[in-house]
Amino acid sequence: MSTVFLTHPPEALSVQYGRRAVTALKAIANVRFNDAGRELNQAELVAAAQGCDAIISYRLTPATAELFEQVPGLVALLRCAVDVRNIDIRAASANGILVTRASAGFIPAVAELVIGMMIVLSRSVMTYAESYHAGQVPLAKPGSELRGCTVGIVGYGQISQYLCDLCLAFGLRVLVYDPYVSKVKDNVISADLKTLLADSDFVVPLAVATPETENLFNDAAFAQVKKGAYFINASRGNLVDEPALLRALESGHLAACALDVGRDPDQMPTPALAAHPKVVATPHIGALTPQSVEHQSLETVRQLEAVLRGQAPIGSLNADRAARLARLRS
Repeated sequence: MSTVFLTHPPEALSVQYGRRAVTALKAIANVRFNDAGRELNQAELVAAAQGCDAIISYRLTPATAELFEQVPGLVALLRCAVDVRNIDIRAASANGILVTRASAGFIPAVAELVIGMMIVLSRSVMTYAESYHAGQVPLAKPGSELRGCTVGIVGYGQISQYLCDLCLAFGLRVLVYDPYVSKVKDNVISADLKTLLADSDFVVPLAVATPETENLFNDAAFAQVKKGAYFINASRGNLVDEPALLRALESGHLAACALDVGRDPDQMPTPALAAHPKVVATPHIGALTPQSVEHQSLETVRQLEAVLRGQAPIGSLNADRAARLARLRS
């Protein structure tokens, strides 16, 4: 029976992979686990992967040329996440190793979190909760309904499209900016970025992290945002110039913001920014629901089944360079 190494640290194994997927893995392969109690460094990962046909990679696990060059038996690295920026796919290809990734099973989870953040911000939920936790009875002030407000969504991928439907159901006017999309859903308005920022009561970036979108939300962008608007980022920390965001909050230009991502490790919100009184932050939990976790973990099991037959599964990123797959063909 072939051997697979699961890189998830123990505390992440149950939360971000799950018992059902582990059981399914054990039915088709010998499974090695990361027992170090933490994420492995590259040297430790190389040592742990010796003798393995495949690695199933936790979202924080880096896969460098060192790994692909020093594990001669490795046939495939299966990424239990969508983002593959910390994998050297070129080095994997040069060594004939297949790289796959899981599809986005977290679309409803992230979109629902954004809606929740919109309500929390517009109704001052956290402010009231903190007062009660401190033993004080807060003064009730008017909040804002979502109905009749405008939300501006930057990027029009799968999460954005799902979020648009939720926003429309709440009675929001929905603006979308995506220079690579020519057609949007009925009742969704395609707008240029300047118009979107100026008209939106809620600004929600959901663009892909690329060199082009790095620090897309900088001082110039925040200056164009409607005064008193809310900013919600549940996408990628790379999209936001955090000092610029802080200045927009401190000046009062932004009413408040909610962050599920940032520039700390694993896309976590930066603690100093998350501690700001106008910020509601969560520790990158957008995709952390049983449904979305199981979607991706069970997909890696199905991918491994194909790999063990010597086949390139759906989700393969370099199938044309995966020469080592031939080793597993019967």
